[in-house]
Amino acid sequence: MEKQGDIFINRELSWIEFNKRVLLTGMEKKYKILDKVKFCSIFSNNLDEFFMVRVASLKAQVEAGITKKSIDGLIPKEQLTRINKEVKNLTKLQENYVNNELNNELKKERIFIKKYKELSENQKNWSNNYFSSSIFPLLTPLVIDPAHPFPFISNLSLNLAAIIKNSEDSKQQFVRIKIPTKNINRFIRIPNEIIEIDDKNTHFFISVEDLIGNNINSLFNGMECINYSFFRVTRDADLELKELEADDLLLAVEQSLQKRRLGGDVVRLEVESDIPKNILRLLIKSISIQEEYIYFCKSLLGLDDLNQLTKIHRDDLKENLLVGKTHHLLKDLNSPSNKNFNSIFKILRKKDVLLHHPYDLFKTSVEEFINRAADDPLVMAIKITLYRVSKDSPIIAALMRAAENGKEVMTLVELKARFDEDNNIQWAKQLEQAGVHVVYGIIGFKTHTKIALIVRKEKGSLRNYFHIGTGNYNSNTSMFYTDLGLLSTDPEIASDLLELFNYLSGFSKQKSFKKLLVSPSSLREKFIFLIKREIKHAKQGKKAEIIAKMNSLVDTEIIELLYLASQSGVKISLIIRGICCLYPQRKNLSENIKVISIIGHFLEHSRIFWFCNDDNVEVFIGSADWMKRNLDRRIEAITPIEDLQLKSHIYSLLQTYIKDNYFSWSMKEDGSYEKNILHSDIYRSQIDLINK
Repeated sequence: MEKQGDIFINRELSWIEFNKRVLLTGMEKKYKILDKVKFCSIFSNNLDEFFMVRVASLKAQVEAGITKKSIDGLIPKEQLTRINKEVKNLTKLQENYVNNELNNELKKERIFIKKYKELSENQKNWSNNYFSSSIFPLLTPLVIDPAHPFPFISNLSLNLAAIIKNSEDSKQQFVRIKIPTKNINRFIRIPNEIIEIDDKNTHFFISVEDLIGNNINSLFNGMECINYSFFRVTRDADLELKELEADDLLLAVEQSLQKRRLGGDVVRLEVESDIPKNILRLLIKSISIQEEYIYFCKSLLGLDDLNQLTKIHRDDLKENLLVGKTHHLLKDLNSPSNKNFNSIFKILRKKDVLLHHPYDLFKTSVEEFINRAADDPLVMAIKITLYRVSKDSPIIAALMRAAENGKEVMTLVELKARFDEDNNIQWAKQLEQAGVHVVYGIIGFKTHTKIALIVRKEKGSLRNYFHIGTGNYNSNTSMFYTDLGLLSTDPEIASDLLELFNYLSGFSKQKSFKKLLVSPSSLREKFIFLIKREIKHAKQGKKAEIIAKMNSLVDTEIIELLYLASQSGVKISLIIRGICCLYPQRKNLSENIKVISIIGHFLEHSRIFWFCNDDNVEVFIGSADWMKRNLDRRIEAITPIEDLQLKSHIYSLLQTYIKDNYFSWSMKEDGSYEKNILHSDIYRSQIDLINK
């Protein structure tokens, strides 16, 4: 009998393997230098969130004495041990790369991060003056003594810890200073006239902590700094929310956010590798952290701030990704001279439109769809779900304008969208003030589906138009997340959406739908049916194949069924960007399953499910991954794509990813990944899609 670990990969370790691919992608020679910087920053940012949520959860389980095993048979303590080992190896790899190859490549391109001690006297004078005028007033040294307890260290903040000595009585004290990186840049550019170089493409920086450290004695009049070091903490940031006990969900989320800001337990302490022992001892005692959660860093702390360098105006140092065209069916619609409200609806009455962002512009498609509806006098109602929206959202503005124009506007705002809760609370309040009917979904479930419905009066009756997507209604992320969306007026799907919106607003208990696959009611059951049908066809000698693209594959029931399908002769191709808990190409288990991961300039975010069905192909797109949370604990919607031309287009798109030998990684039978070998004919999926 096979052990759990022989058929399932640990979720957390699979995520680490994904983040490793992000880091290694940024280390590849073929990428331009500022793109390498971007990947390095993303790796660090991903790691921060991983500790704040996943490591924090496991740590809490250990402290609560929970010994429930993961799908691969590990108890929480064993998982944490493996995680810390893997992450420490990866962070060392990143540090060595940043300190050596990346730094040298930046220098070759005339981008320098200088040490204070390397500066000339003139450069030091300028830097010291900048410190006095722009940094010193923002700093607040806090002494720790019996009258002043150790201060709260906020999540992900950069801090200076110092031991200072009184010049009169030689008494030593411990001091902490928070570095205000939200108010000043982490990397301070020294003007070229101070460097005495007349070249706008040359950039000299000094890190803010290096500048503060070298001006530290100016902070302590009559005191002497004996030694100092920098540190950074990561806290548990998962949101605890007792929905069932909450009378007001909006208020409950606001209160939970306040608790998060005050800070959960520390789950990681990052310190400089040469931190003085007396400072380290005091930090360990004051923060109460075990040694295995201490990370000794030989590079700058908080390398996610490297993202600042990607804003340097050097187009030659990053891939030209000025992408996005108006979908060919919508070109006339977006002509400045075309102000006819009926235009987009006339197009959809003739033909469904399949969008692929960022290659098809979000602004001239989805935003235009909502904007036209907001101003069209024949539109009676707009209904939409909002999970993550941009800070300055044109769609929010259109919804408020629609309400002002007298339309019935219903918006579901998901208050529990992780790390977007505060933003969504503010939007919810503004929408309500504008007269929009705002609901917060079903208690106990997170609403993750991306759907919009327009109700329009035409010739004395109502017609429904809709959009169903794989990504959020977010103008910013639409420029670098790849997502699909369907614009249509299919009456049966529209009817399903009406029922779903009524369910979300609490007016319906609908559990069965004509065409839509909806979780938690029918999605799992339908996917199981579709996979079992391929198994049946394979056993009967008919054509049987599955191609699925998603962010994560974790659900054990689906994985076991895919194993059975493989053993029955079903050819299975999985395009999974992140977590994959399935082992591919294992003898007598998964020989017919291939898994690839696309890590490119855009974040692959679309979910596509293609079933051969003996050449009677069925295709679906939507918001759900094959994870237990998506299938059982979230409100999700998956729509069929029924137009033969659009089905063919999606199949070609999937083949574009499968053929990729530039951005793709292949998963090996042991769960590790290797970069696909470049042939003489380089095939870059994302670049190919840009150029189409």
